[in-house]
Amino acid sequence: MDRGFVTAIAMNGAASIHDFELGLAGCTSEDVEAVLPDGRFGSAEETGRLMNQAIARAAGDAIGMGEALGAELDAAAPKETIEYSVLWQAWKRSIPVTVHVAVGTDTPHTHPAAAGAAIGAATHRDFRLFSSLVRGLNGGGVYLNVGSAVVLPEVFLKAVSVVRNLGYELGNFTTANFDFLQHYRPRFNVVERPHAGSRGKGYAITGHHEIMIPLLAALLIEAGA
Repeated sequence: MDRGFVTAIAMNGAASIHDFELGLAGCTSEDVEAVLPDGRFGSAEETGRLMNQAIARAAGDAIGMGEALGAELDAAAPKETIEYSVLWQAWKRSIPVTVHVAVGTDTPHTHPAAAGAAIGAATHRDFRLFSSLVRGLNGGGVYLNVGSAVVLPEVFLKAVSVVRNLGYELGNFTTANFDFLQHYRPRFNVVERPHAGSRGKGYAITGHHEIMIPLLAALLIEAGA
């Protein structure tokens, strides 16, 4: 972010939850098989309460989910762990983060404080912001899909269509899908379809994130030095 390589971030709901917990507690893990039988899976009180509190405030503040979560961490997370959060690091630098959720897929949706209208409004505002960011890819931008097999590839393709439907030019940009397995939607919705009928190029890069993403970061840093 500080070097200017990352100018915007999009997350699915799962990424926002894990990132929020890293900022809040420094860890994010559950033994699903052990806690699912008695209904404890995804029932951490602090995660559900604080995330839904932030989302409820988003409507009143006329902001999206990503910005609201960053602000909530700034208010609630301890200084010992807050720096682990991408949401907070971006919020602190005024770098946009959009969060795209499917209702029912994320554990905070089961918390008593969850409000469907607030969740829908906040993530819809983020979709509109994301579409404006995709518009900025025209003429040399780069979009990376890192590990999302369904939600973000679908959101990205719809944003591409929205931008072009509104009459804006969108071409000559680069996309890449990073994952340890290549799936259907990232291949078509990120690597191939966005470039049909326009200049641009998509890449499928296979490998484990803990290896490939640091290598990419090192390459960018070396190239920019």
